[in-house]
Amino acid sequence: MKDRHVLVTGGAGFIGSHLVDRLLARGARVVVVDNFFLGKRENLADAVATGRPLEIIYEDACDLGAMREIIERHEIQDVFNLATKALEYSFHNPAGAFAVNTESTLALAELLRKGHYERLVHTSSSEAFGTALERPMTEDHPRNPTTPYAAGKAAADLLLASWVRTFDLDIRIVRPFNNFGPRQNWGAYAGVVPITIDRLRQGLPPILHGDGSQGRDFVYVEDVAEGLLTVAETPGARGRDLNIASGVETPIRELLSTLCEIAGFDGDWIREERRTADVDHHVGDASRLAEVTGFRPPTSLPIALERTYEWYRDRLPRVSR
Repeated sequence: MKDRHVLVTGGAGFIGSHLVDRLLARGARVVVVDNFFLGKRENLADAVATGRPLEIIYEDACDLGAMREIIERHEIQDVFNLATKALEYSFHNPAGAFAVNTESTLALAELLRKGHYERLVHTSSSEAFGTALERPMTEDHPRNPTTPYAAGKAAADLLLASWVRTFDLDIRIVRPFNNFGPRQNWGAYAGVVPITIDRLRQGLPPILHGDGSQGRDFVYVEDVAEGLLTVAETPGARGRDLNIASGVETPIRELLSTLCEIAGFDGDWIREERRTADVDHHVGDASRLAEVTGFRPPTSLPIALERTYEWYRDRLPRVSR
């Protein structure tokens, strides 16, 4: 990526900011486009502090005209598309959650088709698969989304696959499973890891929805960012659809137990009804990623959870949920 002109949509967000750090370290010239719905400028503080070539633009990645102007003005060669809104947001604004996943993807696919840049690395989601019909879930697993967010991700996958087949474009779809780690949003629409850490550090009990048997394949965000870059840098990944997964399914109750152990909490838990549209099982097969690129996520779940807890410990405001 050295000296490449790279655009990252959603680059002030959770995964995007970690990707920006790595792109700059590799010598890329980076432009971030973010509407700061959940992205935070402080997520890019380390990147800004390097003094390396980075421009941050407040813009909506769904705006075709604006994206064309940015890509042309900055002579962009590579685009990493991470523009999205949180899964939980789709329970409040289903149309908005679906639209951002499809409209931003369509705009970037069309700009690539018309020759405005060279390569698109698109970030999908394992939520597009819905509950596992077979485990582990390969890239060929049926799409059976259970939320508007997931439906938008599944639609974007199909859109890009058709653009690859019809126009022979350099598009690479990367599908991380359940991401977590430093910089994950801890306010509105937060995920289970930051919510639980927030409560534990205040001495509050974790909240378990249902019986906690729901399984997830948790992947550390730094591994996801490195995987995205590896896919971009591997010629054989062109036109491919690749999972980033640990291959290990962890029940939610086991995740909460590990976080309680890290935090030194041994009290009772709060138990609530299972959430609407919560999938039963998610575990990914990342063997295709390893075969094509040689990359496997290296960070174990216990180590990653410890690092994540330490990062949040001194950053979260003292406000209980």
